[in-house]
Amino acid sequence: PPPGTIISINIPPPVDTSVRAENIYLDILYEDQHLLIINKPVGMVVHPAYQNWSGTLVNGLAYHFQNLPEMRGNVGRPGLVHRIDKDTSGLLVIAQTEQAMTGLAKQFFDHSIERTYYALAWGVPEEEKGTIDVNVGRSLKDRRITAAFPDGDFGRNAITHYEVLRDLRYVSLLKCNLETGRTHQIR
Repeated sequence: PPPGTIISINIPPPVDTSVRAENIYLDILYEDQHLLIINKPVGMVVHPAYQNWSGTLVNGLAYHFQNLPEMRGNVGRPGLVHRIDKDTSGLLVIAQTEQAMTGLAKQFFDHSIERTYYALAWGVPEEEKGTIDVNVGRSLKDRRITAAFPDGDFGRNAITHYEVLRDLRYVSLLKCNLETGRTHQIR
């Protein structure tokens, strides 16, 4: 621009990312002094993030439980040692103590926890049992979606063992055991 040009920049105010306690119903299936097992419904986001600052599981945890531990590098996610997608229902283990958080985090890291999902898939796999071993990561064309990279040139390795439980003609009921824990792995 030529000398004397006035440039104006409007910076929006920062978003308040602190976790607000909200009286949200939590379907607690098990509770002891160390951990909780919560049945997360479809549609509930696990922790606050872009475009989902309220109504999350963490907002509910902040209301119903005080002083839940946080993993280093996971500030604002009290009690969380793992998560599942918004559109997935299932059980989440929530740590209530530092000792439980450390132990559970190690088990997830070591892959010594077995995670089983039941899924409906279009069509019927050729094999009744099998293993899908592919890299998954952000799409190179649209970073908002996850893509598979069969050549292993991008993303992180994701391994899922599956078994067809029921052939329903156009769809199949599958049992999926995740060996790795990657975002959108069983999609």
